[in-house]
Amino acid sequence: MKKLLLSAVLVSAITFTSCREEDKNNAEQAGDAIENAAEETGEAVEDGFEATGKTIDNAVNETKEAGESVKDAVNEVSDDLKKD
Repeated sequence: MKKLLLSAVLVSAITFTSCREEDKNNAEQAGDAIENAAEETGEAVEDGFEATGKTIDNAVNETKEAGESVKDAVNEVSDDLKKD
């Protein structure tokens, strides 16, 4: 009876230890997955900011060029009116 009880306790201890080790591994894997997701999200946000900055810079440059074209056109019209 003692051997049976000791065997049952031993099997329970091994099972419990095995489950705890598996839980620890699952927790580590979940932690790694969260860390990877956070890094990927950070990189995506940085890429988004960079793309937005480039788009704004391009829009500013195009607006500036359009303003210069309008200025040139106004000057031409003004010069034509002075000739008449």
